[in-house]
Amino acid sequence: MARKEEARSAGATAVRALRQQLAERAAAVLRQDPELRSTAIEVGLVDRAWVDEPGEHPVRTSSPVEVVQRFLERSIERKPSVLGGVGLSAIQLLAAGSTTEDGGSPIPIAITFTDLEGFTSFTASEGDEHALDLLAQHHRTVGPIVRSRGGRVVKRIGDGLMLSFPSPEAAVHAALELVDAPPPPLRLRAGVHCGEAVVSGDDLIGHDVNVAARVADAATGGAVLTTVELRDAVGPLRDVAFGIPESLRLKGLDDPVDVCAVSWR
Repeated sequence: MARKEEARSAGATAVRALRQQLAERAAAVLRQDPELRSTAIEVGLVDRAWVDEPGEHPVRTSSPVEVVQRFLERSIERKPSVLGGVGLSAIQLLAAGSTTEDGGSPIPIAITFTDLEGFTSFTASEGDEHALDLLAQHHRTVGPIVRSRGGRVVKRIGDGLMLSFPSPEAAVHAALELVDAPPPPLRLRAGVHCGEAVVSGDDLIGHDVNVAARVADAATGGAVLTTVELRDAVGPLRDVAFGIPESLRLKGLDDPVDVCAVSWR
């Protein structure tokens, strides 16, 4: 019995040594190729700390979903036409993994998702170069509007944006301003919700994030949809009008969501 245990222990030690050797060789290959190293770290296949010290850190901390999402984000940034082949909207890609809890403490927050109606068709007809120019113009417009309302661009994939704001009022005003300033010839649509989310690195996670994404997916170009929860949290606004509430069945959510259109007075 003792010999069996010794043999198992020796075998396990040998396997660990082999794995360590392979890890060191793989890390050495990445260090010798800056472009390959940068790509592997960017998409989350490996962590930066592991490349530098493979024996002291785990290979990666990103989940498989995060790796796929980061890979798609990188690919779409370089070639927007990739989005058309994925079969999902930019909003759906942004929200992927948003319901995976990581044990952090939730904070109150207002969340907005936007994308550009007809972007996939525009890319197919005009090409990636024109699509990249349009996105650059769009992002130059978005940044000042979001920042002026105290918000931030959490992340973006293609024409889709996830935005966060410190208050529901700020989120509503920013959404309306963004809808008024789309890159021609496309129209922007937005969905806004408020609740709680866990801040995880450069991402927001939680059920309310998913709700905001689904509401945005239900909006049409040139329109802003909000949940009734957000409307009630905002209260009366002198310059904003909330439409008659409508109950919608939204994909990925068990219960109907009450939403209303928003416009300037």
